Amino acid sequence: MPSPARVSPARNAAFDVLLRVEAQNSYAAELLHSNLLGRLNRSDRGLATELVMGVLRWQQKLDQVIEAAAGKSISNFDPEVKLALRLGAYQLLYLDRIPPRAAVNESVELVKQHGKRSAAPLINAVLRKLSNESLSSSEQKQASRDLARMYSHPAWLVERWTKIYGEEATRAICEYNQERSQTTIRTTSPTVVEELSREGMSLEPAALIKSAWQVTAGDITQAHAYRERRLAIQDEASQLVALLAQGKTILDSCAAPGGKSAIAAQQNPEALVVSMDLHLHRVRLMRTLTGLDAVVAADARQLPFSQQFDCIIADLPCTGTGTLARNPEIKWRLKPDDLPRLGQLQFEILCSVAKLAKTIVYSTCSLEPEEGEEVISRFLAEHRAFRLIPMRSRLQQLSQEGLIRAEAISGVAKGDFLRTIPGMHLCDGFFAAILEAV
Repeated sequence: MPSPARVSPARNAAFDVLLRVEAQNSYAAELLHSNLLGRLNRSDRGLATELVMGVLRWQQKLDQVIEAAAGKSISNFDPEVKLALRLGAYQLLYLDRIPPRAAVNESVELVKQHGKRSAAPLINAVLRKLSNESLSSSEQKQASRDLARMYSHPAWLVERWTKIYGEEATRAICEYNQERSQTTIRTTSPTVVEELSREGMSLEPAALIKSAWQVTAGDITQAHAYRERRLAIQDEASQLVALLAQGKTILDSCAAPGGKSAIAAQQNPEALVVSMDLHLHRVRLMRTLTGLDAVVAADARQLPFSQQFDCIIADLPCTGTGTLARNPEIKWRLKPDDLPRLGQLQFEILCSVAKLAKTIVYSTCSLEPEEGEEVISRFLAEHRAFRLIPMRSRLQQLSQEGLIRAEAISGVAKGDFLRTIPGMHLCDGFFAAILEAV
């Protein structure tokens, strides 16, 4: 009796991650840095990451070609079958170095291993059909006239971005979202930079912040400095928001995972910096990652403090549409009615922290005005005791302090606000405003 076919560790891990993303609304980026990949070697970890992120980025287009080959809607399939088909299709259509036989056979074995043996003939037939095809030039030509289809994004999201930012910027956003996300690190130590170079990492100075570096080659998570927490992985726009905070007492009100708190403490060494988050497990993790002592679990809508803070960082829960390059699953979960719901939550938190703040740094990693300009406009209309601080003046101050590059200011200062756009800037999409009590 022949032995059962073996599924590679990379494909097994990728399937497990995708199944949790599908069934449990987990986030792929977190799972890819979890113990699920802990036993994989460097090569397998790289392939698993490529498979997971590729399937999630191109999910819409994969589903279209699968449905055409299967003759039925992919919604009719069980999750395990659906994911095996997507994994196989992604390898066949997008990864030239994967032998078609391996992509087909291991996808078949995956569903067998997960109790869906009856679906094996279907998967075999669909993927073998796709292995003899490619994304045709006619399809590519048709898709080029439809950004949503070409770049595998929800049509409603692309339509609203086009209205807000124009077609050129929308194309840049979509292109950026479909590429491998850039790894950015934060370190102020020349010694660490030299050490990383000796370990085989290639770094380039980032565009906005002088202490930020783009990792152009090498796995930074395997570096000694990373494992010893002598550097942090943090998007450049997120770092920039944290630099806006200043004062002797600073509260980071929705702080997890704690990167902004760490920067605030570093840039304001004499300050008391308090990090707060709603979820206890994230608070515990924050204590470990940041080394900060003042870390508490509480709801930002009901602050457990009596004293006033010089500055409160309100980096609030949002749709995350500025982070789709690293969190592609968000675009398939998001619905239009999420925008007013989250905008209301942001407004409520902003009103809450205003009771104890001399200055507020408000931010979201969102491209949507409902989570940025509109929240601020509504807040100022109801809180006459606050005014906007022009963003350009604060950025110029940071430039004079040697923290950011002067030539970058004009690109990110949009009127009184900070606005970064993926593809137009090599970072996540962030909105930020500074509010001051008068």
